[in-house]
Amino acid sequence: MKPRVTILTVGVDDLEKALRFYRDGLGLPTEGIVGREFEHGAVAFFDLHSGLKLAVWPRNDIAYDARIPKGAKSATEFTIGHNVNSKEEVDAVMEQAKKAGATITKAAQDTFWGGYAGYFQDPDGHLWEIVWNPQMKMEED
Repeated sequence: MKPRVTILTVGVDDLEKALRFYRDGLGLPTEGIVGREFEHGAVAFFDLHSGLKLAVWPRNDIAYDARIPKGAKSATEFTIGHNVNSKEEVDAVMEQAKKAGATITKAAQDTFWGGYAGYFQDPDGHLWEIVWNPQMKMEED
């Protein structure tokens, strides 16, 4: 398999609420909810970078499409890492997420490996880590 991940899809309980959080709260670009004309098809896509998209899709519809039972939520199964270029950017993103309705689970702080990071959960419990790594320079899109 060649590494061609293009979409990260997270299951949500309330599609409209998830849309507002990511679009209005975090400012991620989107065309809004598409696919309403299809049973189990309503989804919202958000542009991230370099062709990568975040999709929010109702958990019930994911379970239906994958032909598996809907499982219990667990914030520790998967995290989304968002890297920035400074400690100040970490603090700014954490504050933006908090204002948008996120729950801060770990305030931003110096890490054991020399960086700076904090965690928040979106309204559906998905865990995001906002990170400044002094060894990584993020290019601006």
